[in-house]
Amino acid sequence: MILQTMADGIPPQQAVELYLKDRKPDITKSTYRNHKYHLNSFLEWAKQTGLASMNEMTGKHIYEYKIWRRDTGDINALTLSNQLSTLRVFLSFCGSIEAAEEGLAEKVMTPDIDPEEMARDKAIDIETANEILGYLDTYEYASLRHTLFYLLWHTGIRTGTIHSLDIDDYHSEGQYIEIQHRPDQGTRLKNKSRAEREIHIKQEVCDVLEDYIKVNRHDVEDDHGREPLFTTSSGRAYKSLIQKHIYVATRPCHYSGNCPHNEDIEACEASDFNLASKCPSSVSPHPIRRSAITAHLNADVPKEIASDRMNVSVSVLDKHYDARTETEKRELRRDYLDNV
Repeated sequence: MILQTMADGIPPQQAVELYLKDRKPDITKSTYRNHKYHLNSFLEWAKQTGLASMNEMTGKHIYEYKIWRRDTGDINALTLSNQLSTLRVFLSFCGSIEAAEEGLAEKVMTPDIDPEEMARDKAIDIETANEILGYLDTYEYASLRHTLFYLLWHTGIRTGTIHSLDIDDYHSEGQYIEIQHRPDQGTRLKNKSRAEREIHIKQEVCDVLEDYIKVNRHDVEDDHGREPLFTTSSGRAYKSLIQKHIYVATRPCHYSGNCPHNEDIEACEASDFNLASKCPSSVSPHPIRRSAITAHLNADVPKEIASDRMNVSVSVLDKHYDARTETEKRELRRDYLDNV
């Protein structure tokens, strides 16, 4: 095939295929997968707007795509920044093969990520959670990190709760986990006996959990002779280790191959397992809990059910955990009221 020049014009679909073919030998499988995913959104926009050739692409088109992706994707600034970073690299490639205006990539402006603002109100949206789960499911399946993140996201439980689980607290036939307050045996719950409950988990989470138990769980006891569900080679996985795994899992360079802070990923101190929390975009288990509660509410789960599942009162849920926008709340109310 003779490569078309900029004068001839290269359709967006062909340009993306050429880019992915060029990058595939030089990047990790996860980065390749995420770039392909990100550029699928660009191709959708190009089709909708009638962009027939990459040589038609201008700075105005980049701006329009940015606004379209932000508004139609309902994504946060971090996710948008990751996707625009991929677009910038793609456009740079297009410029190098004369399929687009040289220097066009420099016109891609990513949103500013304010570390202080993120620290005050950290959360992840559903799309980001799914991207993280997609990476973990493909490249770290049934690992400790994968299982921890999936269970935290699906249930919204606290770090202390997941730390307290024993293998016998998982009931595979009934598809639920049993939460117990056992202060005399080394694990206590924040709300003590009031936090004791049974939490249903869906089949997909059970599958990952069971594979983790079969393959990656260490057959060990803790200092009280109990058999923990989440383990290290020497006993129960301690809370700080759980936190470190979640910081790593939510670091954008880990699951997307991109850094929204323009750091050299190889040289960045946050790339170290023990320093992942230094990444401004990574989050601890608590924002996962907050985001999971919001996801449940957006899925139309009644507040009373979410309250029982996550062991948080409705009033506290409203004040501290319901991160839905007023627009999201209005849309849900509309679904209920349309037929009244």
